[in-house]
Amino acid sequence: MTLSLQGQVAFITGGGSGLGAAAARRLAADGAIVAINDLSMEAAKKVADELGGLAFAFDVTDSTAFQNAVDTCVTQLGRLDIMINNAGIAPQDAASKMDLVMDNMGKRMAGNISDMEPTNYLLDLSDENWDRMIKVHLYGTFYGCKAALKHMQPQRSGRIINISSVLGLYPAAGAPHYSVAKAGIITLTKSVAAEVAALGINVNAVCPGYIRTPLLTPFSETMMAGITMRIGKGRLGEPEELAEMIRFLAGPESEYCTGDVFSVSGGYTG
Repeated sequence: MTLSLQGQVAFITGGGSGLGAAAARRLAADGAIVAINDLSMEAAKKVADELGGLAFAFDVTDSTAFQNAVDTCVTQLGRLDIMINNAGIAPQDAASKMDLVMDNMGKRMAGNISDMEPTNYLLDLSDENWDRMIKVHLYGTFYGCKAALKHMQPQRSGRIINISSVLGLYPAAGAPHYSVAKAGIITLTKSVAAEVAALGINVNAVCPGYIRTPLLTPFSETMMAGITMRIGKGRLGEPEELAEMIRFLAGPESEYCTGDVFSVSGGYTG
């Protein structure tokens, strides 16, 4: 191990569990000091204490709280080198419709298109659910980029890694709000990357497939079986596998990568 991130400071949102925690452990293994954000201070502190880092509890949709936490991190640790905008939520309303989706799939395969029933994903999507999904993912990433650039631009260096999704590349019929939010992250990433590339700051997006994290807890067994059928590898990904891509983008090996989108999906076909 080369400790090639020795002395660098990384701020990770949604780092109290799942992919964020795995990324924190991977960066810390190469010498980075990590600051962990989560809605739960207990969750954030557990990972931060394990890795000798800092813990911050706030909602990423709160721009003032986000900026204050990053400013505090820089005050205490002296700098900010890596920002990972990872915090996210899963659609909570798709699992209840999975039986109907599977029934419709059978009718489609049999050629009985006219017998398929409407799933009403969009019609049943409330304003509140739409707003919350967009704000956590897209606004949260926007606020994270702003908070990071405040410190990265003066030092003329840094890495921003935004976690999108394969559903940002292949929108899902059952999750229009999630798909839109994740696609927006890709566009935001490219726009910010073009703005700050000359300042020595790289901004990239990672599009995970279906990863074994707590976000999948609401999904039924039937739903997971349907998803797995569309993954070339025939299995879910592990958080540690995604963490390797994040480590690559955080380190010197990815110097020529900016405004780029990296899909890590196990061959998910959409």
